[in-house]
Amino acid sequence: MHTASSVTRQFHDPSDTITLDETARHRRRMKMVSDNGIEFLLDLAEARLLRHGDGLLLDDGRIVEVRAAPEALYEVRGRDSRHLLALSWQIGNRHLAAQILADRILIRHDHVIRDMLEGLGATVTETSAPFDPEGGAYGDAHAAHDHGHGHHHH
Repeated sequence: MHTASSVTRQFHDPSDTITLDETARHRRRMKMVSDNGIEFLLDLAEARLLRHGDGLLLDDGRIVEVRAAPEALYEVRGRDSRHLLALSWQIGNRHLAAQILADRILIRHDHVIRDMLEGLGATVTETSAPFDPEGGAYGDAHAAHDHGHGHHHH
């Protein structure tokens, strides 16, 4: 079985693609199968979020290009850019994965968060799109991190 132990953005003409949702793109070591059947072991030094357009370099020199699969998401819009910024702060304050765009924010479905955002005046609609959230201060390991909130009072 082939091994992919590095990720590159510098490539042309990939041998295949692999289409994964955001959760499946957050990996370190895992057996994978490309969209057209290339089996390989992903074996990275540390867990990371594979981004849409990344290339997985196989040990035989071939590249498998990562594609972000569309997912069921909420699209959050504000009244204006200031309102959208305030909504972004509320989402970040709850440590939610979010893809921040110029005119909207994409987040995973969560009815409690939806109700909160609508209560703050946001327009929240369901959509399907590739999800490529911000990596944050802790790099691309946003899915689960512990940076100790015990030292300050809310």
